[in-house]
Amino acid sequence: MTDIPVLLQGLDEEQRRAAMALRGPLVILAGAGTGKTRTITHRIAYGVASGAYSAQRVMALTFTDRAAGELRVRLRQLGASGVSARTFHSAALSQLSFFWPQVVGGTAPSLLTGKGRNLGQAAEQLHLPVDAESLRDVASEIEWRKVNMLSPAQYERALVTRAKPSGLSQQQLLELMDCYERLKDERRQIDFEDVLMLTLGMFENEPRVALQVREQYRHFVVDEYQDVSPLQHALLSAWVGDRRDLCVVGDASQTIYSFAGASSEYLLQFGVTYPDSTVVRLEQNYRSQAPIVSTANSLMKNQRGALRLRPATEQQQGGAVPTVSVAADDQSEAENVANAIAVQIESGVSARDIAVLFRLNVQSFLLETALARRGISYQVRGAGRFFERTVVKQAVHAIRAAALVAVSEPLFQTVSDVLRSLGWTQEPPTEAGAVRERWDALSALMALVDEAPQNTTLRAFSDDLLERQNTQHEPVLDAVTLATIHTAKGLEWEYVYVPGVSEGLLPISYAETPEAVEEERRLLYVAITRARTGLALSWAKRGARDRSRSPSRFLSDLNLE
Repeated sequence: MTDIPVLLQGLDEEQRRAAMALRGPLVILAGAGTGKTRTITHRIAYGVASGAYSAQRVMALTFTDRAAGELRVRLRQLGASGVSARTFHSAALSQLSFFWPQVVGGTAPSLLTGKGRNLGQAAEQLHLPVDAESLRDVASEIEWRKVNMLSPAQYERALVTRAKPSGLSQQQLLELMDCYERLKDERRQIDFEDVLMLTLGMFENEPRVALQVREQYRHFVVDEYQDVSPLQHALLSAWVGDRRDLCVVGDASQTIYSFAGASSEYLLQFGVTYPDSTVVRLEQNYRSQAPIVSTANSLMKNQRGALRLRPATEQQQGGAVPTVSVAADDQSEAENVANAIAVQIESGVSARDIAVLFRLNVQSFLLETALARRGISYQVRGAGRFFERTVVKQAVHAIRAAALVAVSEPLFQTVSDVLRSLGWTQEPPTEAGAVRERWDALSALMALVDEAPQNTTLRAFSDDLLERQNTQHEPVLDAVTLATIHTAKGLEWEYVYVPGVSEGLLPISYAETPEAVEEERRLLYVAITRARTGLALSWAKRGARDRSRSPSRFLSDLNLE
């Protein structure tokens, strides 16, 4: 390994090949658990360390604040802290806010954090009796229209083959969407899709804007490229211009946002767009035991663009075969899952290493009840942001205050003293509910001390906490995770339970076209590949109102007993 740069010696051959391809177009087809984040962060860091890149001229783009925060942390640890790692929306909003006074004059319009309020007021003005669920569906339609770059007239034509939100005629839907836009314009407001559209418009109509941004950013890396929408792709093309230093990373088998406008075609056709591009396939899975890898491969056999995963280490060759179980009804299924988790925790498995993944949010209630009945801590992913909790805000504020004072004590001692002042103890409380949730939150902050690099100062730790707070890069709680499969993407656990693998749930009942069913197949693939050591699938014979169910058609593809 003497000829391999020190920074890249921990990578496998294909990862290293990708990391050393610093110039020209590069597509990394990276299967689940193959180390794509490790690969792209080492590639960027190697580019900076070798002098091929200036850190300030690199833009790394992804789709969630959590993923962007993780990129920043890893890049900082690798010595490339000056790189801009952001979501598409964050990067566009920053540019829009900067250039608006120069191009338009005055300050940029205010950003709507959600569409619900304006849509509700628009419905009132039009005297439309629309419930909250229908308004959410209308909001999704607005987003779909914009990310697909359709004019209102083009969207109206698309409605011929597109399902409409319930309770509204086509004319009412169009009027409601039009009224939403009018209210927004009158109040000088923009939504998240407008941010991308307006930034793209500036690039197309103001050459000096395009020139300045392209001068600032010379090298682009895009993670999760299979999730790019037409609007995001158009903006990325505007950012890149005629440059060729573009690296994209993705996995067609993890395309699970087609309903929101994402298209894996940009990933699969990258070689057509850039005929001289370098193509690297990452198929060595470092995450899951061999039986889980085999199950994932069986599910995606013969699917377009699917990668063939293989265990990367000898340690992965063993492991238990994933199980499929059936319960009498939803309640029994939830109880069975909770019982199995209780046994695991009793045997020494940490709650944070266990997740229950499901198709719909409504499935969470029975699982929450069953876990709470057994005194098992759990967190519902997406139910509330960690850094918005009162106790967490208090803790971050107290730690930052302590950092302003010269402290010679070890980081662990100082932070533990601060958290103890807020009621934290080394042993968990016997009470459940709010008391346990408070302790779990403070313990998660304490765990960040253990994860911090050696010799981290209190000031550096405090700055990292502030950055995590600003980007919502949340720590891991010592609790079982309950999450929809969509929100679990990009995460992993030792043990994963997937209830509800039945017709009507997975695939969902409204997946009526072959394309929609295949998206459901990819959802199950994502759920399966979150597991490292153990995987348990289940379904119930009866659902709500005693309706009978049958097992998911996907189960027959898994080669499981």
